[in-house]
Amino acid sequence: MVSKVIDTYRLHNIRKRYNGRSILDIAQLEIHQGELLSIIGPNGAGKSTLLRLLHFLESPDEGEIHYTGRKIYFPVPLELRRNISMVFQRTVLFNRSVRENVAFGLKVRGVEDRGQVDAVLERLDLRELEHDNARALSGGEAQRVTLAQALVLDPDVLLLDEPTANLDPYNAALIEDIIQAVRERGTSTIVLVSHNVAQAIRLADRVAVVFDGKIAELVEAQGFLDKYKDSRTRAYIEGEIP
Repeated sequence: MVSKVIDTYRLHNIRKRYNGRSILDIAQLEIHQGELLSIIGPNGAGKSTLLRLLHFLESPDEGEIHYTGRKIYFPVPLELRRNISMVFQRTVLFNRSVRENVAFGLKVRGVEDRGQVDAVLERLDLRELEHDNARALSGGEAQRVTLAQALVLDPDVLLLDEPTANLDPYNAALIEDIIQAVRERGTSTIVLVSHNVAQAIRLADRVAVVFDGKIAELVEAQGFLDKYKDSRTRAYIEGEIP
């Protein structure tokens, strides 16, 4: 018997506009439970806006979003949004220690720390920095703290917006390794936006290519470079489209 694929998200006829300009126009998109979906495409294609819709930070102007089988109505209850963690490209940290920043999400949820903070500090090589002020860290260290804030909550969904952009090779590789480990565990659905095409393919189960707010193609990551069909995808990969 073939097992049925369960979808974390189902998007249908989604449209989003800013100041009358169409930003997203997605006829259909399913994001499977436990998969890592990479989203690539040029600047201004609508990738980050899509992440904001998936995090329920914004509502679509038209269309429906279904999350774990239920239709979403806005505003979305806080309890539901707390199942989703998002790592933004720009870090926003409290003027507190690394440890306090990582533990904050558990505290506001009333969840007891039973070693989760220690475990995630260890995984992200932050143990020696745990008492340092988070705002005094380097860019790579701060991004690791931001990822730790998300992972300590053991989210059902992890949304990543350019998590390794502008990082040195050490921090980028460490963050990639953690993302890969979360993917292999299969308990979280991950959506990764990246301009790093090699990274997007390497980490993903599937790759969505977005142009002008529309999904041009959705392809299995394995063998992606032999499977894509849209000529714009080739142009983007070869650096002809910024």
